Amino acid sequence: MKRQDVEDIEIKLLLEGIFQVHGYDFREYAEASIRRRLTQWLQCSGFGSFSEAQAHVLRDHELFNCLLDGITVNVSEMFRDPLFFKAMREDVVPHLKTYPFIKIWVAGCAAGEEAYSLAILLCEEGLEGHYRIYATDINEKTLKQAADGIYPIEKIQQFTQSYQKAGGKRDFADYYTARYDSAILAQKLKNNIVFASHNLTVDAGIGEMHMVLCRNLLIYFKAALKERVLALFDGSLANGGFLCLGVKETLSGRGIAGRYMEMAQGMRIYRKQYV
Repeated sequence: MKRQDVEDIEIKLLLEGIFQVHGYDFREYAEASIRRRLTQWLQCSGFGSFSEAQAHVLRDHELFNCLLDGITVNVSEMFRDPLFFKAMREDVVPHLKTYPFIKIWVAGCAAGEEAYSLAILLCEEGLEGHYRIYATDINEKTLKQAADGIYPIEKIQQFTQSYQKAGGKRDFADYYTARYDSAILAQKLKNNIVFASHNLTVDAGIGEMHMVLCRNLLIYFKAALKERVLALFDGSLANGGFLCLGVKETLSGRGIAGRYMEMAQGMRIYRKQYV
């Protein structure tokens, strides 16, 4: 048997063990992606094989958290894909303004950059105090980073450029305080964001939302898991609510597609039709 075939078996056994012991289900993540991330983690772990690592990962919660950091997608940035946020400002916000209070779910929020970007946009459009953002992720370490709202100062130039391209109306510096090598986001942005642990593969939805954002995460899931997660979002969205996916993701061919209309060409912003 080839070495890769043996490793494939080891990975399947490791993922099954992680699900049974820790309750995190990575069994339906895209194989190439999860294999690459696990291999990168193994190379830095000091273990010689996945089989050797498995017994320790299943018994040592701290080691499992280290593995979780290695295989979850925690990379994001503020106002990522600026044209998406520009379309949000122009095509979605006018509808959101018709509600007295709006609830938004940012699923797979990583270190919080997208949730804070959305908070800035909503405040600039006159919705401050009229919204609540529920930002969730499976990685509790990155959730703590998100709640702190502290980012490396070297990222600020890129954040600022993206904010401007997204139609920002103020000086981006108004939203943070520079301190040594970090930028600390303003407290007013944090006031209406709830950061919480949530596992899309096994947990239920979190209530009726007016908008759900899950961008650049579904690309890591196999087809069956994509369908289940999209059904979860559909069940969490009020009629007339908005579902926002990443630019490389689409509802085309998915089970819920018939209930949604794309709002902005190519931006993957969909509106749930009224029944």
